[in-house]
Amino acid sequence: MTQSRSDYRKYFDPNVLSKISNMELRARLVVEGFITGLHHSPYHGFSVEFAEHRQYMPGDEIRNIDWNVFGKTDRYYVKQYEEETNLKSYLLVDASNSMAFKSEGRISKLEYASFLASSLAYLMVRQQDAVGLTIYDETIRTILPPHATTVFLVEIFKALSALQARNKTGTAFSLHTIAEQIKRRGLVIIFSDLFDKQNDVLSALKHFRHKKNEVILFHILDPMEKTFSFGSDAIFKDMETAEERISQPHHIRKAYQEAMSNFLAFYRKECRENLIDYVLLDTATPFDTALLEYLHKRHRLL
Repeated sequence: MTQSRSDYRKYFDPNVLSKISNMELRARLVVEGFITGLHHSPYHGFSVEFAEHRQYMPGDEIRNIDWNVFGKTDRYYVKQYEEETNLKSYLLVDASNSMAFKSEGRISKLEYASFLASSLAYLMVRQQDAVGLTIYDETIRTILPPHATTVFLVEIFKALSALQARNKTGTAFSLHTIAEQIKRRGLVIIFSDLFDKQNDVLSALKHFRHKKNEVILFHILDPMEKTFSFGSDAIFKDMETAEERISQPHHIRKAYQEAMSNFLAFYRKECRENLIDYVLLDTATPFDTALLEYLHKRHRLL
């Protein structure tokens, strides 16, 4: 029995997806639901549904036409092989201690980032794109160079499944280091709460652009970090220094919200001016929102 579009859509919900323990299964459910949704949307023209095919072009060998696909679509597609990889992508995941934060009833920012990164990796390999993974905190923790095989995809799933937050934030330093290590330009996708010095982070983002990479910045926050809608008295603990302070949130909420507004406005403005795709997400945002942003970007690049 096949699942309907509504059956798959429930897996876009971060809390529902978190109840599934297998990272590969999480990614597959999100992507299959996403593709099912595209078939019923204005974005049907995107080529995701033919992950192992590309449209027939004059000069292609007729023997490579997939007649089964033709029978279903009345269009000519040829089988696409690994050497015809379209795009090289680099997934960069911030795994510093601040990413472990989660408010009541939510998954952590790091869990959200790992679920989203695994889904994008699955989608990319399905499209015959090469994808790699870098995990960082204060420094680079893990590097998996881009490949476009399902065997390599398993290694990405393993790394994301075992991911634990630790150490202080070093987003600016780590991104500069990664920018220097990337030898073939491609699409750089960053998953971070950006809790580092803003101008230093911006400099690192510009470093990728200077080397002719395209960049998508997924800015991941917890809903409470955006609104500061905590109750009366509360104890706040720094995720990276363990320092604790007692405060009454309603006394500082206005100032906090103004500071957060300025923080977000900075990245929106600077990313726009430097041709970086900036996408603000929180851990309650359905995953298809981010996948569609990626698909728009890929569509513009090819």
